[in-house]
Amino acid sequence: LPGSDPVLAREVIVYSAHLDHLGIGPAVAGDSIYNGAYDNASGVAIMLELARAFRALPRAPRRTLAFVALTGEEKGMQGSDYFARRPGLPGRRVVGDINLDMILMLRPFTEVIAFGAEHSSFDGTVRRAARAMGAPRGERPIQVRPDPDPADVVFIRSDQFSFIRQGIPAVFPTPGPGPTPEDVAGERAWLRDHYHHPDDDASQNMDVAAGARFARFCLLLGFETANAPRPPEWKRGDFFGRTFGKWAAADAGNRP
Repeated sequence: LPGSDPVLAREVIVYSAHLDHLGIGPAVAGDSIYNGAYDNASGVAIMLELARAFRALPRAPRRTLAFVALTGEEKGMQGSDYFARRPGLPGRRVVGDINLDMILMLRPFTEVIAFGAEHSSFDGTVRRAARAMGAPRGERPIQVRPDPDPADVVFIRSDQFSFIRQGIPAVFPTPGPGPTPEDVAGERAWLRDHYHHPDDDASQNMDVAAGARFARFCLLLGFETANAPRPPEWKRGDFFGRTFGKWAAADAGNRP
């Protein structure tokens, strides 16, 4: 979706989601088809709805938006690595990524974990989008929660890391498990019993209203990012900025 600002349209904000899963694998209870409904048809579906919503706006955001369905995530982020290196957008450069991966809709959406936001200016943008979620419909703002399991290093385990390796700030927002011990236990049970299993299919419990609210949050996040005076930037002294950011400054974030 080309940006409406003649200068900022040269900068691209990417919404990414991976469309692959495991395919056919070892049978579990007689089922060998690994559908990947949550992981990651959920992210692709929300990305497509975001594209539809942005297209319907009376005026496009100032920066260009790209909506990219990636393959090979389950085999080492192959598709995102290729795209981040060779985005195929002549005259434009990718300056930020919002990655959508496995949007669990197990309960109402009241809190968000934004993996990696603390490393860049996405931190403030996430918080402003979360606060804004309470305004239009008289709802409570979304609570921003820290990474509950830092040892799992989720930030480097999905497609956003391919962009980071090219010096491009990125964020991976996902619904939080919920405020109660029962909510946390429910998410852990899903990860134990259904993650990367054949029964991650469309017959599962899915709170569609929660998914719609999460999509609205992601729209606000991308809308502000695409309209901000400056593109996403690494925080001063941040490890990822120091390690990879020099490539973004040198050649628009795409190291050959």
